[in-house]
Amino acid sequence: MSLPAAFLSVVLIWSTTPLAIKWSVMGISPSFAVFSRMLIGALLCLVLLVVLRIRFPLHRRARLAYLAGGLSMFGAMALTYWSAQYISSGMIAVLFGLSPLITSLGAALWLKEDSLTPSKLLGMAFGVSGLLLVFRGSLDLGAGLGLATLFCAVVMQSLGLVWIKRIGDDSPPLAMTLGTLLVGLPLFFASWFIADGHVPAQWPKQALTATIYLGTFGSVLGFALYYYLIKHMDTGRVALITLITPVSALLLGHALNDEVVLSQVWLGTACILFGLCLHHWGPSLLNILLPRGNER
Repeated sequence: MSLPAAFLSVVLIWSTTPLAIKWSVMGISPSFAVFSRMLIGALLCLVLLVVLRIRFPLHRRARLAYLAGGLSMFGAMALTYWSAQYISSGMIAVLFGLSPLITSLGAALWLKEDSLTPSKLLGMAFGVSGLLLVFRGSLDLGAGLGLATLFCAVVMQSLGLVWIKRIGDDSPPLAMTLGTLLVGLPLFFASWFIADGHVPAQWPKQALTATIYLGTFGSVLGFALYYYLIKHMDTGRVALITLITPVSALLLGHALNDEVVLSQVWLGTACILFGLCLHHWGPSLLNILLPRGNER
């Protein structure tokens, strides 16, 4: 696949994933929806590994990476699916846009990386300001609780990435995806069994289609293409994905799901996106916005 096609595919998949999550819980319990998605993803990953003859490492570092990925994925996805009952798909995309900022902070505190430059700290400040505006734009107590839960999901996913980086495993991306799913799958099953425990008598067509889409494209193809882009494209261009998807997801939710987007949410989204720009291109961006006077 060409790089432009892969880039557009990832943008499309990440833009539609929040809306698909929202649709997948319509008429069925969130615990069953997320367990079904992960089961489909694990089966597809297993088939691809066998067909493509990709190795599945089982050494100590790989097992630790699978454990870290599985635990963080379970916490993040379980909370995300629960919060999808109360908030719009656009909100999901906007809050997950904070992931690079939280990951950078976690890496500085946990990995002792010297990554908290002034521009990144300023970017985090804009991100927090945007988050507060988004919370202010919540319509009721349920939406506020859903946003708080979703923010916890974003933190868990971001810290999971830091944990994986600390382990330093070099397993193939598809193997990493399968290992993560295999660790998380029993937890998703237990969560569904305890919270619900029965297969729906009727599975709404919209929810079924959304779950299959998430299991194939959201859980497998999207990550595979993203790793492909990281390997073959410079990080500055890959970072554009996190700037495009929150806005496109908001627009898709408004157009396809009649979701109301308040002015505070748009303003908060703008603050978060500007914070991401500072995070990725801080010094260059600040030089453009705040040009220094000519030295005499």
